[in-house]
Amino acid sequence: MALSMTPNFTHHYHSLFPSFKSLNNRKTVVARSSNGNVPSSNGTVLLKDKPTIPGKSEADVVVIGSGIGGLCCGGLLARYEQDVLVLESHDQPGGAAHSFEIKGYKFDSGPSLFSGFQSRGPQANPLAQVLDALGESIPCVNYDSWMVYVPEGEFLSRIGPTEFYKDLETYAGPNAVQEWKKLLDAILPLSSAAMALPPLSIRGDLGVISTAAARYAPSLLKSFAQMGPQGAFGATKLLRPFSEIVDSLELKDPFIRNWVDLLAFLLAGVKSNGILSAEMIYMFAEWYKPDCSLEYPLHGSGAVVDALVRGLQKFGGRLSLRSHVEKIVVENNRAIGVELKNGQFIRAKKAVISNASMWDTLNLLPREVLPNSYVDRINTTPQCESFMHLHLGFDAEGIQKDLGIHHIVVNDWDRGVDADQNVVLISVPSVLSSDLAPPGKHVLHAYTPGTEPFEIWKGLDRRSDEYKRLKGERSEVSMTLNRISR
Repeated sequence: MALSMTPNFTHHYHSLFPSFKSLNNRKTVVARSSNGNVPSSNGTVLLKDKPTIPGKSEADVVVIGSGIGGLCCGGLLARYEQDVLVLESHDQPGGAAHSFEIKGYKFDSGPSLFSGFQSRGPQANPLAQVLDALGESIPCVNYDSWMVYVPEGEFLSRIGPTEFYKDLETYAGPNAVQEWKKLLDAILPLSSAAMALPPLSIRGDLGVISTAAARYAPSLLKSFAQMGPQGAFGATKLLRPFSEIVDSLELKDPFIRNWVDLLAFLLAGVKSNGILSAEMIYMFAEWYKPDCSLEYPLHGSGAVVDALVRGLQKFGGRLSLRSHVEKIVVENNRAIGVELKNGQFIRAKKAVISNASMWDTLNLLPREVLPNSYVDRINTTPQCESFMHLHLGFDAEGIQKDLGIHHIVVNDWDRGVDADQNVVLISVPSVLSSDLAPPGKHVLHAYTPGTEPFEIWKGLDRRSDEYKRLKGERSEVSMTLNRISR
């Protein structure tokens, strides 16, 4: 799994600083020019010119977008002998998971929290299943903790079945310990049922009835039967919001309630009332079982993208960068291809698949071919807020040796973990993968996860003084970074 969401708008604030000490007198430098040649995540140079479609201008399946979903889809289709062409607007593949390099510093643009890359079998991490099918693997570094800065104090939170009890005893009290044990006792036995329902089939819509209930009913029923009385509990709760389990157990300790919301937020960008119990229970089984660990891919998140691109191309799939799809061409109620921004038509003999957002995809389709109910459903679906990103390169000299890769800051529980400017996630991946920064340096990625209000940025010219002023003001929340440098 990876901490990743698709924002409707992202503000990138790329800066290079010589050290934490200079934060108060920081000098922003140009991070990435919009002109000229740009290095890709795998080091090749991408030329800024008209897109050149590799091979013929047609395919069995055209995939719009090379995010993780688009690359997985394209790679699997190619693996099973479909002629696939993936079209990407950006100059690098990967979508929100792409990486970029500036002056020897290699930055992750999005996901930074991973686990399950080394898992195998039907219940494995879905991305691990795809990589396995493509014959690709990702070398990882294992770790088991992250630093937490919450109103109650600062502590190193370790995953595993017993370590967290010590933190609860210190920062929350005995009642929190009892409630945490009550929660684990109730949900960990359900993990076998959650894992009998592969993550690939977990969806928050009615489609889960056909994918989960029909296909996986035997394994689910077997798991429920083996659990005895708890089976009925699991059967009714597994595909409901996780908050219902918390409520049914009558968990009232404020720290436990807040911590559960934080875990849900880290996993899916929503609080516990917005995430399926099956997904949370799957995560609990991964993070709170004996000998569990988290993983970070060597060479950064770009290594994940590179592995998927290799898998796609290994089986004959094609990827075309800087190929912006302007519209999906429909004839006789069938998508027959796409038209690029430069006017080029790409024929799809079997299907067009969009990895763009539902709102962007809606704008690509002719309005007259869409049912009103479909359009209304998309237009009324709320979008998450934006991400504010801060990328830094800094001196390692004088920084604590056991810095750790992840640091989570919660400023105020009462505002909720999904309130703007309230939670800051900080990743320093170079502590685990030293090649991400020059010798004696570190890279840092801090962001507010899908909580930055879009309205205050809407319509602003990115070249204007007003935009720069607002960017400086709104990024100040990330300057709590000096807390992690002590």
